[in-house]
Amino acid sequence: TGVEALVRWRHPERGLVPPLEFISLAEETGLIAPLGEWVLRTACAAAATWPDHISVSVNLSPVQFKKGNLVDTVTYALVESGLPPERLNLEITESVLLERTAENLSTMHQLREIGIGIVLDDFGIGFSSLLYIQQFPFDKIKIDRSFVREITGSETSTAIVCAVNALASGLNIVTLAEGIETKEQWELLRLAG
Repeated sequence: TGVEALVRWRHPERGLVPPLEFISLAEETGLIAPLGEWVLRTACAAAATWPDHISVSVNLSPVQFKKGNLVDTVTYALVESGLPPERLNLEITESVLLERTAENLSTMHQLREIGIGIVLDDFGIGFSSLLYIQQFPFDKIKIDRSFVREITGSETSTAIVCAVNALASGLNIVTLAEGIETKEQWELLRLAG
């Protein structure tokens, strides 16, 4: 039903380098803003060629919020590609809500009014606060892969996954488990709802 756009750096000697190895450097140097805009435009253009029921998710950096023109950037990517806004999900981490809270919440509300889905990514590993969920009704919460990875052997991880799912369900927010790699993980997550 949907895919997540994850950029890779095509290094001449190391091959494809995953985002975890270079995104923090891109944020430190300020390159994340143009890189993020390129990823957004590219992902929207690609998704516009797919069947209508498939959505695309794109991660946003807190740095992209700081620039102040995020709504315009996203709107331009949608118009340029012809992708309907309801087929785009923007994934943010809790750190976006820690900085410039009022401005960032306003930006997220504007994006949501356009029809874009807002996803809280990596829930449970940062500075989780239920206040964030109360202040902004997210469309989806992604349960971090660290809990999913341990679900088959850790009662604690299982309890956390079940608790997050129960909370989200009570608030009518969809949950997505990130990083499912085995059939056993998938089956336990299905049982957890």
